[in-house]
Amino acid sequence: MAAHRLSGSVGEAVSAVRPAAAQPTHEALPTVRRLIVFLLLFALMLIGASGLAGLLDRLLSAGTALAGNDVGGLARSLAFAVVGGSLAAVLWWTVWRRLSEEAERASLAWGLYVAGIYAVALITFSTAFLGMGAQLVAGESAQWRPALATGIAWAGVWAWHRRMWLHPVKGPRRLSGVPTLVGSVFGLFLGAGGAATALSGLLGAALQVFAAAPSLGRPWWVSVIQSLVWTAGGGLAWWWHWIRGGGRLLTTGLANVAVAVFGVLGGCILAISGAVTALFVLLRLVLDRTDPLNRILDPLGPALAAAAIGSIVWAYHTTLAERRSGQMRQAARLLASGAALAAAASGIGVIVNATLGLAETTLAGTDTRTLLLGGISALATGGPVWWRVWNPTGHPDGAVPDGGTPPSGKSTSGRRIYLVAVFGLSAVVALVTLLVIGYQAFEYLLDGAGRGSLAGRVRAPLGLLVATGLVAGYHYGVWRRERAALPLGPPPPRRTIGHVILVTGSDPAPLSRVISEASGARITVWKRADAGGTGSGEPGEPGQPDPGQLAKALAGVSGERVLVVIGPDARIEVVPLTAEE
Repeated sequence: MAAHRLSGSVGEAVSAVRPAAAQPTHEALPTVRRLIVFLLLFALMLIGASGLAGLLDRLLSAGTALAGNDVGGLARSLAFAVVGGSLAAVLWWTVWRRLSEEAERASLAWGLYVAGIYAVALITFSTAFLGMGAQLVAGESAQWRPALATGIAWAGVWAWHRRMWLHPVKGPRRLSGVPTLVGSVFGLFLGAGGAATALSGLLGAALQVFAAAPSLGRPWWVSVIQSLVWTAGGGLAWWWHWIRGGGRLLTTGLANVAVAVFGVLGGCILAISGAVTALFVLLRLVLDRTDPLNRILDPLGPALAAAAIGSIVWAYHTTLAERRSGQMRQAARLLASGAALAAAASGIGVIVNATLGLAETTLAGTDTRTLLLGGISALATGGPVWWRVWNPTGHPDGAVPDGGTPPSGKSTSGRRIYLVAVFGLSAVVALVTLLVIGYQAFEYLLDGAGRGSLAGRVRAPLGLLVATGLVAGYHYGVWRRERAALPLGPPPPRRTIGHVILVTGSDPAPLSRVISEASGARITVWKRADAGGTGSGEPGEPGQPDPGQLAKALAGVSGERVLVVIGPDARIEVVPLTAEE
């Protein structure tokens, strides 16, 4: 009787579900349809906006003489605006009506479309308006009409799609934070670039006065004001998305990548490159005055500006990363360490190259001396920064304490990946330089030493070989030491269940992960046919049980096959199964 009741309950559960593997193939058709529709809508939107911009340009430029001498251009703009724009409007209306369905709103294609067209419209209208402002500052009034027409057309597209993006009922479920991140990164690029250019112009004008160099061309303040226009526009875009739009509060993987790559790594590279160039100019002022003073000082203004703005961007995003997870803190340090290491290693290679060049000739040529000063600048800048960030004698996150054991898990995985990546890249570069050195040596021997000396031929790749060899050797040694000190990882989960059949109407991914960690079983997911929809997988969603409760329900259960049924009310039922005799 008990066996009969168990068989009946299993039969009812199986009849209420359908296997995921048995889904009919036609269910892929909506995904393909959405992809094609949104790609077509994206293309039509670009065509219609460009045609509208062309017509506005002619209205602003020619008044009533729309065609002028370019009838073909007018016809193209009319075709793009009337035909392309009309088709875009009809297709958009069709799509917009369907977005009341949850499946349409949650589709990846809808999120990709909104993010893509939002980014294109924002970049296009912002650069058009800022370029127009910069032209008006410079007195180039004849060129403002095309920029104004483009800006108006694409600003309308941007405002329209921003409204759709933030719509409370039909806005995209997926990739909803991408427009915020795109606007933040775009504004950061414009603002930082404009600020660096404006500061460079100010410093350049001051250095020209110091060098008593004649001022040629338009006044220096014109370019500074133009750069400030771009700075203001970029700063506004960054503030609008990052501060007001809440971009700084996003903690998704893509947001962390934006902070680490564009903020930390980008600011670090800008700051280090500017500092290297500034130190190189100062060394030339002291040790290599062969060129005129104004030519030596020419790169100093941009270098100091890049170092200052890059340091601000680097410091801000490093502080932001420090307030997030330990992984973000470690990623920021590793990225900055890699940038500084590249500068220091290139300095070592250049120093070896220049030293061989100085030893090759009795005349210390100015080119070789300048090359040597460049290598010293790179090493003197990148070396201390690398030492400060990497902290080889201290205990940074994930490092092995002296005589101790490092923490295991995610806190050290990023550091180990970094060590292996640096060692691997250095080994590849060293191998290539060895091949180049061998080729140059054999060519020198076979050519009868007819063109230059062997040292002159191989000094550049030899310097690169020495630098990459040192980098590869150091990081390989650190990797081996930390690998030997790492404790054995946690034992794999004891396999108490052979096969779990999971029946659920919600997202099966978190449940499958709990089952795998608790039992090590093979998992087959069956979807409930009576489920009202799929949740996001977050605990507390209708039909989504707490993963901890599922782990407790599986505790002590063993068997070859186990049926796990998740009810619509998040109720968990675990049924061990046996083969019928």
